Amino acid sequence: MTIRHIVLVKFRTDVPATERQGIYDQLAALQDHLAISAMSFGANVSPEGLHQGFTDGFTMDFPDATARDAYLADPAHQAAGARLVEALDGGVAGLLVFDIVV
Repeated sequence: MTIRHIVLVKFRTDVPATERQGIYDQLAALQDHLAISAMSFGANVSPEGLHQGFTDGFTMDFPDATARDAYLADPAHQAAGARLVEALDGGVAGLLVFDIVV
């Protein structure tokens, strides 16, 4: 059972692209020591106009809930998450997290 961790974010307008990429790079480095089978990052490219202000997002696939839970508790993830929240419009209010089984 694969768990897909979906994160949508509203970056503050003053956060430069280099900082956004730095956050994504820090998150991508988690693959070095956690069971993450796939990862994707990027800006919203949907033409539908239904993004509700969420400008960017990323997904991570975990082989199971145990691997996802290890990621959530990992200190390196928590550091990257704190950096991400600091860059968001409204802090944690600029974040949407949703996990599904795929």
